[in-house]
Amino acid sequence: MRRLGHRVVDLVVAHVEGLRDEPPVRTADRARLEALLREPPPEAPGDVGAALELLASQVLAHMQHGDHPRFFARVPSPSNGVSALADGLAAGFNAFAGSWAGGSGPAVLELVVLDWLRELCGLAPGVEGVLLSGGSVAALTALATARHEQPGDTVYLSDQAHASNLRALRVLGVPHVRVLASDERFRLPPDAVQAAIAADRRAGRSPFCLLATAGTTNTGAVDPFGALADVCARERLWLHVDGAYGAPAALTERGRALLAGIERADSLSLDPHKWLFQPYEAGCLLVRRPGALERTFAMAPEYLRDVLGGEVDFRDRGPQLSRGTRAAKVWLSIKAFGIAAFRAGIERGMALAEHAQATLEGTPGWEVVTPAQLAIVTFRRDGDDALNAALVERAVVDGYAAPSSTVLRGRTVLRLCTINPRTTDAEIDETIARLTALAE
Repeated sequence: MRRLGHRVVDLVVAHVEGLRDEPPVRTADRARLEALLREPPPEAPGDVGAALELLASQVLAHMQHGDHPRFFARVPSPSNGVSALADGLAAGFNAFAGSWAGGSGPAVLELVVLDWLRELCGLAPGVEGVLLSGGSVAALTALATARHEQPGDTVYLSDQAHASNLRALRVLGVPHVRVLASDERFRLPPDAVQAAIAADRRAGRSPFCLLATAGTTNTGAVDPFGALADVCARERLWLHVDGAYGAPAALTERGRALLAGIERADSLSLDPHKWLFQPYEAGCLLVRRPGALERTFAMAPEYLRDVLGGEVDFRDRGPQLSRGTRAAKVWLSIKAFGIAAFRAGIERGMALAEHAQATLEGTPGWEVVTPAQLAIVTFRRDGDDALNAALVERAVVDGYAAPSSTVLRGRTVLRLCTINPRTTDAEIDETIARLTALAE
């Protein structure tokens, strides 16, 4: 095990050191990978060293590298080595974080990390939470809690809200989901919400939740939390804020200004595996109402009678009973680097998007569609939608950078999400230069 462990560390270090020399996305032909990997399960012991090399050189090489400094698609995951080691340590100890009786150490560590995350987002003391796999399960958990605490049948969200929220509502069987048109800045308009609530009440429906976004995936837009919170207070609605990628911007001065009012959310989700530089998976849900998670998810079957009534049982704060620790990597990386480094990394991401915007504005043939906000800038090449859509595939084949595309008001646009602090200004310039050349 020691020999293999050293080899694993060597492989990870080689991956990190050589990342810039590799493409940010590599996809293999399925038949080729099947030929390498498909076999009956071996009956006898085999060469684990050779299997390890196959895993590293073929399986882990053929994927998107969200930690690559030129991976700008969707929302990257710019990981760090200290957290990877913490994950390995926790897995080696087979850490359990489902109950106090089964994991008091991991439970306290999760409480500490949750309080750190609460504080960095500007939420008041007393907020409770749970670490989850990511934004999708956080949305499911938050919306289930909202419906349990404030029963109803109607939810409001923007046409820019993340699709995982719509999926969560579908899974929960919420019958009336009002997707409202965003304004000219791609934000959820409070007046439209107020009008929709009034119409639904007249129709005999029971509104119970409004879902706002702190940094939309499309453009980085931030909904007006203060005005939306006022609507929720008047109408007795639960306010959930999806801050999966954008909420950590609250660590910075300008991020706090952009996210003003987020502290009034009844629940807030964020993904440390995005803008807090953690490896997958690390999601978080924070809830302002004490006991709401337990009231929604607690269970006490007879076969758990020996491990009931602990100081905190995280199995009762979400859908997982068997759960490992996601707190170890967040805790160890903050201990190793300090919050100032995370703050600087977030500031760097915003500055990179602004640099990209300036470069695009100075390069003929490009239109900036939405300006840089929360480290996302969207833009479009002169020409039709087909050309702009094709540029993403051409860039991936080129192998230097990985942008992504989306559709805004019926127009195909390109987007860069620049949250990796290891990205250089020169790499931004070269990415745009290559996109310009690929458009010819």
